[in-house]
Amino acid sequence: MRRNPLVVDLDGTLIRSDVLVESGFAFLKSAPLSFYKPFLWLARGGKPALKAGLAEHTNVDVTVLPYDATVVEWLKEERAAGREIVLATASHERYAHAIADHLGLFDATFATADGVNLSARRKRDKLVAEFGEKNFDYAGNSRDDVAVWEAAGRAYVVNPDSGVERAARKLGNVERVIETRPPTLKTWMKSLRLHQWLKNLLIFVPLLAAHRITDPALIVMALLAFFAFGLCASSVYLLNDLLDLEDDRHHPTKRRRPLASGALPLTWGIGIFPVLLLAAFALTVLYLPVRFGIVLLGYYALTLAYSMFLKRQVMVDVVVLAMLYTIRIVAGTAAIGAHLTFWLLAFSMFIFLSLALVKRYAELHSMQARGQVKTRGRGYLADDLPLISSLGTAAGYLAVLVLAMYIQDGATAKLYRHTQVIWLACPLLLYWVSRTWIIAHRGQMHDDPIVFAARDRVSLAVVALCGLVFWAAI
Repeated sequence: MRRNPLVVDLDGTLIRSDVLVESGFAFLKSAPLSFYKPFLWLARGGKPALKAGLAEHTNVDVTVLPYDATVVEWLKEERAAGREIVLATASHERYAHAIADHLGLFDATFATADGVNLSARRKRDKLVAEFGEKNFDYAGNSRDDVAVWEAAGRAYVVNPDSGVERAARKLGNVERVIETRPPTLKTWMKSLRLHQWLKNLLIFVPLLAAHRITDPALIVMALLAFFAFGLCASSVYLLNDLLDLEDDRHHPTKRRRPLASGALPLTWGIGIFPVLLLAAFALTVLYLPVRFGIVLLGYYALTLAYSMFLKRQVMVDVVVLAMLYTIRIVAGTAAIGAHLTFWLLAFSMFIFLSLALVKRYAELHSMQARGQVKTRGRGYLADDLPLISSLGTAAGYLAVLVLAMYIQDGATAKLYRHTQVIWLACPLLLYWVSRTWIIAHRGQMHDDPIVFAARDRVSLAVVALCGLVFWAAI
């Protein structure tokens, strides 16, 4: 007996992503000053015109899209059994055909073209005209697919949106439900990069430097600033991941990020990042000083510029990263109303420039080990490794020099009775900077340097000893 052709949807079914969203962010990243054009295309010709415009002006690499391995394997088995496999999608025909060619699984491809958006009832009518009522089986995931399942012989539900499985089962023809998504809570925690909130502990540095750590009111202000910065940072991480989808998929570890891998739907990322940003600024407006709000706004503007453009500029990127670390200390002073000292600012810029260069060095070292010559999305070459190493170690040692000069400053004597004891922190920091660079040189730096330090027992011991030194000097 001849089996019905198996028709498969693309977005959310065959791939754990959405081609329209992918092409939209690809366009925004490549031409940020033309951000208004998609709105013009949409206003003039609706979704078909929008999809056509994005398809014409972007080039999404279909070879690295997050294909659902379970679905692909199932299609291969069905095709091997002699079944006709058809791709039917509302995505633009340019990308639909590119995906079909890449996978080599489909006997026919139907997609949005010639001003017709092939979704919901239009897709149903197209398939009925091609195969006849109930003479095809269909695999989909969204509410738009319910109309297609009504006309299909059998329904296959893949990673359904909320309420979709219930609606499909009411039709009485559900053959199979395929669920391959990982646990939501774990996915969200990874996507929001909660572990990166460790960097926001820098907000408490001014509180420690001013010897006001026992002031309850200032502690509360610092905690509020910590959470405001964390929410803002998570918003930035989500937006950055949306802009870097393709670059992340070409990276050996970043490709496992929730948005790049498809573990988190792109539409969720789009919906949540502005909510987090609004929450950060709402917390700031309600409870924190205006100065802090200005610093937070500057941080967001700089991170946005970094994500859109600056990260692709050689050396500019590491200087900006150092500034983004330092801004957290500036934000801490603004939150508690403290004075930002020259010494603290100088020390933080040099030490964080060194750590930013460690991060870039580790990426280049990994790239060189894989036999690559040039970074993707950045301007560095593998041959830059020796120079980056020398610049990074120099910056780290300059930070220690700043600390040594701070000890001799007259204002320091007003804060510490035994300033000479602080000299003990210098060899500790020289050791830590040197050890960090040796670890990077050996290719063992696999995390962000700040996150690495928070997990590394030796680094934590050095921090504890430095804290003990400053305590003894008081």
